Amino acid sequence: MKVVTRFAPSPTGLLHIGGVRTALFSWLYARHHGGRFILRIEDTDRERSTDAAVQVILDGMRWLGLGADEGPYYQTRRYDRYRAVLAGMLDAGTAYRCYCTKAELEEMRAQQIAAKQKPRYDGRCRDRREPRPGVEPVIRFRNPLDGEAVVDDQVHGRVVFQNAELDDLIIARSDGNPTYNFCVVVDDMDMGVTHVIRGDDHLNNTPRQMNMLRALNAEPPVYAHVPMILGSDGAKLSKRHGAVSVLQYQEEGYLADALLNYLVRLGWSHGDQEVFSRAEMIAAFDIRDVNKAAAAFNGEKLLWLNQQHIMKAPVADLASALREQLARLGVASDDQALLEGVANAQRERCKTLKEMAQNSLYFFRDVQGYDAKAAGKNLTAAAAPVLQAVSRRLAELADWSAAMLHAAIDAAALELGLNLGKVAQPLRVAVTGGAVSPPIDQTLALLGRERVLPRLARALQYISDGLGHD
Repeated sequence: MKVVTRFAPSPTGLLHIGGVRTALFSWLYARHHGGRFILRIEDTDRERSTDAAVQVILDGMRWLGLGADEGPYYQTRRYDRYRAVLAGMLDAGTAYRCYCTKAELEEMRAQQIAAKQKPRYDGRCRDRREPRPGVEPVIRFRNPLDGEAVVDDQVHGRVVFQNAELDDLIIARSDGNPTYNFCVVVDDMDMGVTHVIRGDDHLNNTPRQMNMLRALNAEPPVYAHVPMILGSDGAKLSKRHGAVSVLQYQEEGYLADALLNYLVRLGWSHGDQEVFSRAEMIAAFDIRDVNKAAAAFNGEKLLWLNQQHIMKAPVADLASALREQLARLGVASDDQALLEGVANAQRERCKTLKEMAQNSLYFFRDVQGYDAKAAGKNLTAAAAPVLQAVSRRLAELADWSAAMLHAAIDAAALELGLNLGKVAQPLRVAVTGGAVSPPIDQTLALLGRERVLPRLARALQYISDGLGHD
């Protein structure tokens, strides 16, 4: 059997990390087994579905690199197919028209609650043959009255539902539009889905969907219902925990591989391994190894993993992400060599690409001003001869390489009788505006002669103007 999985989000809100983890598990399972992964947009809730939410799903999946082999399919474009299946079920007697009014259903429910019974449709229209004037009927699935629906769930194990406890589900509204549970069944059948991996909030839908599939002479897929993600405090995940659009993680400077690595470990493990490449996830993942207990979101762990991936990522990928982050800060750069050099120099110093961009602005634009504390300590009258000596030696360099720059700074320190730190720190503040940067020879090499020498002259003028002090 060729494995076919699907990710089927509803575009009624943001694509957040709970949905992304479901997509990831489905994608990994298909990739592990050499199968197919389908993207399906379940947009039948026309009032709440938006084009913007659809675009967030498509953009998020693209950024994450969770490419689909088929799709995106849209349920609203398959209405003719659903109506054809509904007609067939009415003809076969596996579905029927229900003419109960809203008032009658509410009265039925009230009587059941008063009698301490489970509120449910009592099937009074199951055998009705005549239409009811003035009432547009819904269509209900004729659920079996006896027997069991058994879900051999890959996460929760064997879960048994008594058919007598399941009422006859509405599968088409009075306006003729099919309902979510019915569309899912037809889609999974038509698309040959073999494994449905989804949140465990859908587990109670599964027995009815299985019964509908069997009524359509289709074999139900294998189901795996994964637990929800909780906040660090054990409460349901909300915006304050990180239940935001997945694209916000991109904006905040997280790498897609790091986010996926973090999410795959929420409820799944492979020995003691924490850091996974995409290939390692594909090779190791099995849905049966997912824990049935809910997992807690930990922002600090995600940040740590992001730094691990930044340190290991191909420098060209980091440069591309750095360019995007700089653009968000209003700085444009198409200097690929500089972007790669900066990314490589900063990769062990930054936990996010956003932090890297913020800490690297001086490489891509003029220094906007000096950090007050750093300038007060380092751009003093005593620093003027240091910067003059360094500037003179740097101006004489024919080879502007890190090695030659290091040698020039060493020579200046020797000439002045100072240790290297007493020379490097005023130099660093002069060319970057602050007290922190990669090693000074690396920093100067990346900045280039055309930036460094004018910045040294500007720092000397700053001291000369009496803006620096001892």
